[in-house]
Amino acid sequence: MSYLSSPAAPHVPVYQLYGEREQWPTPDMVHCELIADRSRQHDWEIKLHQHHGLTQLLYLKEGEARVCLDDQYHEMMQGQVVLVPQMCVHGFRFSPNAKGHVVTLAFPLLERLGRFLGDVDVGALGAGIYSLDAQEDAVIDLAFNTLDQEYRRSGLHRSVLLESLLLTIFVWLSRRTVRGRLGQVQEVDRGREYFRQFNQLIEEHYPEQWSVERYARKIGITPVYLNVLCRQWAGESALALIHQRVVLAAKRSLVYTSMTISVVSYTLGFSDPAYFTRFFKRHVGVSPKLFRKQAATLVE
Repeated sequence: MSYLSSPAAPHVPVYQLYGEREQWPTPDMVHCELIADRSRQHDWEIKLHQHHGLTQLLYLKEGEARVCLDDQYHEMMQGQVVLVPQMCVHGFRFSPNAKGHVVTLAFPLLERLGRFLGDVDVGALGAGIYSLDAQEDAVIDLAFNTLDQEYRRSGLHRSVLLESLLLTIFVWLSRRTVRGRLGQVQEVDRGREYFRQFNQLIEEHYPEQWSVERYARKIGITPVYLNVLCRQWAGESALALIHQRVVLAAKRSLVYTSMTISVVSYTLGFSDPAYFTRFFKRHVGVSPKLFRKQAATLVE
């Protein structure tokens, strides 16, 4: 297997989805695809990479895989689930008969699920491979299959059903964590913890238009060091990561609500709708009005 020898090396690429450096491709905060959808294009090998602001779940229904999680290598068998937290360096080599699902969650959705679960800190679940027993196998298989089917549809209460299925999976993962799991990776890097705090604070305060300096002060580090960490872990500046979250919120409001563009701009902390329009077009490539029109066409 041709994985890089040092996952912590700065040249390990940071992707949204594997092979894609563009912004999150959909207003949805979850993305579902079959293992074969992407792996077949790359000769069944997904080379070492990272995701900023994204957590992945991979369910191997059939076949085998060799998995790298932060410089630790594991054999993965059918009926297992691997959890990949954000910024965990990971890669896969699948057998050509591999079947299963890859589910990618944006950080805001992960936080939302955590609030629903209460005593279960889904953000603290570390990288690992989780094994199923005979009774759990049918439940998790159904959850992933239904999740994939609903993701590809536009049915009534789609988002509610997607979240309920994800909650089912995370409840199961938390139970397995109590009983132990394979390939657990302990996070001890202080810089990574600062970066995690930054992402948490962005989620809490992005509509308030906080400056990079204010975020850094809240964490207890300098703005310069915060930018160093962001470039190390995400390949972007701190301001770029803040703007990405604002853009995602704007996209969702434009697609899933009937708020006027002016109201959307005010809810995101912009005092001038014209400035919001320029900001949005600079990051997305089209105006908010055109983006909403294009999204409505796709939904239809």
